[in-house]
Amino acid sequence: MKKEKTDDELVHLRRKIGLLPAVCFIIGTVVGSGIFIAPKGVLVNSGSVGLSLLVWALCGVLSMFGGLCYAELGTSFTKSGGQYTYLLETLGPLPAFLRLWVDVLFFKPSSDAYVSLGFGRYVVEPFFAPCAAPKELITVVSILAFTFVVAVNCWSVNMTSRTQVALTFIKIFALVLIIVPGVIALVKGKTEHLQNGFEVDSITLERLPLAFYNGLFAYSGWANLNFVTEEVINPNRNIPLAIIFSMVTVTVFYVLVNVAYYTMMSPAELLMSDAVAVTFANRALQGLALVIPVLVALSCLGGLNGSFFGSTRMLFVGAREGQWPPIFSMIHVRRHIPLPAILLQYPLVVLMIITGEIYELVTFGSFAGWFFYSLTTLGMLIHRYRFPHHPRPFKVPLAIGLSFTVVCFFIVGLSMYSDPWNTGKSCVLTLTGVPVYFLTVYRFQLPNKLKSIFNYYSRQLQILLEVVQQEIQTY
Repeated sequence: MKKEKTDDELVHLRRKIGLLPAVCFIIGTVVGSGIFIAPKGVLVNSGSVGLSLLVWALCGVLSMFGGLCYAELGTSFTKSGGQYTYLLETLGPLPAFLRLWVDVLFFKPSSDAYVSLGFGRYVVEPFFAPCAAPKELITVVSILAFTFVVAVNCWSVNMTSRTQVALTFIKIFALVLIIVPGVIALVKGKTEHLQNGFEVDSITLERLPLAFYNGLFAYSGWANLNFVTEEVINPNRNIPLAIIFSMVTVTVFYVLVNVAYYTMMSPAELLMSDAVAVTFANRALQGLALVIPVLVALSCLGGLNGSFFGSTRMLFVGAREGQWPPIFSMIHVRRHIPLPAILLQYPLVVLMIITGEIYELVTFGSFAGWFFYSLTTLGMLIHRYRFPHHPRPFKVPLAIGLSFTVVCFFIVGLSMYSDPWNTGKSCVLTLTGVPVYFLTVYRFQLPNKLKSIFNYYSRQLQILLEVVQQEIQTY
């Protein structure tokens, strides 16, 4: 008689992420390097201090609206995979595959490489100031940082979530360290840079979408928890709570941090700085000026850890749905993590760190990202109309869903006018997935010889990595 396996022995994703780790995964991913770098981009494209603060607040509100839409989607569709899953369920396999295609091969590796290099710069440059730091050393440190994140994700979900919680508290401390001196200076009457904040002459409406892109880049990560729905404890409760609490907290912190920046720096000084937080520390925290680069570096590491954790689950679900090779839908027999999906990202990111050709991908990756956000929430509205009786434990008000979708399409449309070159390249890069979809997914046919070779190496890789298909359904 074959003995039945107990639940502990069955191979499947485990629900190990409670409310606190869920909040930390969102805050820890959102608060990366953006708030320490993006204020310059928001100010230069908005044209005035007052409008830049308004952009930061509106970006927070818009991100909250998006988060609430994703809370409905995350409780309506219980699969992991986030945006990929929602596009698949509402608009069909082709939009879902295109999102998977550009995310796995281009935008996620470039984004992770960008954040890794941010970590490397903040760690290395203080040791060489005022001279330029060696690029080779920054590259090595960046690769080591990303290797650490991959190692943590390969160890266990518990280790990943504990690391994220610790790094999130560190980055909150960094924000508080900036806010407190700014508030004290504000109370003492240091408001000269905030007076006459709305200078109408300097406002350029055609560049305003780029200001929103910079602000929204700093808020990106609010959808991160939806990638790991199958690993969240009580997702119907914890996903909406985590999104609401996280985005309110981040919005308040971001606005206060920017107010603190303007108490110590004039707009011209802020525009001249490539590392706004470091310039602020040199002014307001002279005794702790060397601490800020370390805290910013750890903040980058937390954002990298959260982003990487989520993106590997999208690849895992895509393979499970038959839109990627089956080996990437397999789980380690003891650690219960999608190990092949984790390992695929490593060489892609390392390659981009070494070549350094990532900045254009990050720039026009914003267009594709927000275009797919628009499609996802549009799909939510269409699905709500077509299937009104589908279970929705959390239902966002229709006005919020419509507002978010319309604003996203409006920003995407304006960006095509403001920056047609990068948005055009983004469209082309996304559309390269169309022939790949029809050749490899829609009508996948391989000669028998190639099929046997592919299956042989897949089996060998499965044995080497000790991975199998999940044995029970977790959604």
